[in-house]
Amino acid sequence: MAFRSLKLRVAVTAVVAFGIAAAVAPAAIVTVTSKQNSSLGKILVTSSGKTLYHYSGDGKNKVKCTGACSALWPPLVASGKPSAGPGVSASLLGTVKRPDGKAQVTYKGLPLYTYSGDGKAGDVKGQGASGTWHALAPSGAVVTKTVGSSGSSSGGKSSGGGSSGSGGSSSGGSGGSSGGDMPADCATNPGGYNCM
Repeated sequence: MAFRSLKLRVAVTAVVAFGIAAAVAPAAIVTVTSKQNSSLGKILVTSSGKTLYHYSGDGKNKVKCTGACSALWPPLVASGKPSAGPGVSASLLGTVKRPDGKAQVTYKGLPLYTYSGDGKAGDVKGQGASGTWHALAPSGAVVTKTVGSSGSSSGGKSSGGGSSGSGGSSSGGSGGSSGGDMPADCATNPGGYNCM
């Protein structure tokens, strides 16, 4: 009987200790780091290597990409202070309160997003989309290079199954194959119809 009581006490103690440890465990830390990208140079990425983008419609410490826009362009959110990885200046990292109350990570005041079309680390398929979505350099500068171009500032070559002459020429210099599947008015209204 004493042995059974001891086993029960040990089991209860372990469960209580685990519960306390889980309750005080720190929240996952969001780390922003930088990586060299063959098309864009050194850019900001998540700790898992996903490219981080800025929406030019957002002002400094202002968030305008919500609703359907944030489904396509998930904001980088943090429950605490974001951490600076290699190549990133901690003094440029911050957060801004989103309309839904979550804290979105900013870099030099610019809200950061990932792109749902980037399937794996290193993808930059969102670069230049609608002429309004761009990666950021570790300096905080917006990277305006187009993906797949080799020195020229116009559309250049299409690197991945791009379309031949896909629907017009609107976005003057930032176009190319990466954002051609989004209607032109998505630049001004990313949450609008068919902007996903």
